[in-house]
Amino acid sequence: QVQLVESGGGLVQAGGSLRLSCTASGRTSSNNPVAWFRQAPGREREFVAAINWNTNYADSAKGRLTISRDNAKNTVFLQVNGLKPEDTAVYYCAAGDRFAKRAETYAYWGQGTQVIVSS
Repeated sequence: QVQLVESGGGLVQAGGSLRLSCTASGRTSSNNPVAWFRQAPGREREFVAAINWNTNYADSAKGRLTISRDNAKNTVFLQVNGLKPEDTAVYYCAAGDRFAKRAETYAYWGQGTQVIVSS
């Protein structure tokens, strides 16, 4: 089992930045892919970015978001710059065995952290 805990969300003005964290515990491995997804009210959960020894981003995330990991701390980060109101969502991290964009490929999920961007 892998437990994931997200943190770093909050209320921020448009144009601001946040760094979200996802800390893993349990049967973790630095080689396991970790991804960030987000879900806005009334919308489906969507892929944002993923990392193993490589990175992959949703087209909408390129240029403003950066995913990184600190294996010594079992933590994956999502740096979000230039926040827009449409970035408002609950952000989830997920871990699994495959480096993919589909949510169903990830077996372990955190509880999510809320990001609200005011205009």
